[in-house]
Amino acid sequence: MLHSTTTKYLSGMAFETEISGHKIILDHSAEDLGPTPKPLVLSALAACSGMDIVPILQKMKVEFSDLSIEVMGELTDDYPKIYHTIKIIYHIHLAVADLEKIERAVKLSLEKYCGVYAMLVKAADISYEIDII
Repeated sequence: MLHSTTTKYLSGMAFETEISGHKIILDHSAEDLGPTPKPLVLSALAACSGMDIVPILQKMKVEFSDLSIEVMGELTDDYPKIYHTIKIIYHIHLAVADLEKIERAVKLSLEKYCGVYAMLVKAADISYEIDII
């Protein structure tokens, strides 16, 4: 499967990228027209993992709500600045009795299904925790 994007220069440090018909403005100026590129990588990691976890929990018949995934990345000091550590925190409301199931779903996502994780783990030390709310 081939993925393709088109990114067009707008002005200053702003670019508009189109992904499957969806447009996103990225900016690295005082105008702040959109996010910078690197945090989008963290967002992609969260969404990728979440898109694995939801159907896994549904298949396990686990009732949950309020799933949010927080991702923090620390950049190196030297150029090119890359994330050398990443921490993922899964905030989810579910029964404490289902803790083992959410742990299993997260591990399946990270170890088997999430391609964004598979790419990033080659460059960064990635840890996670599960916060039952």
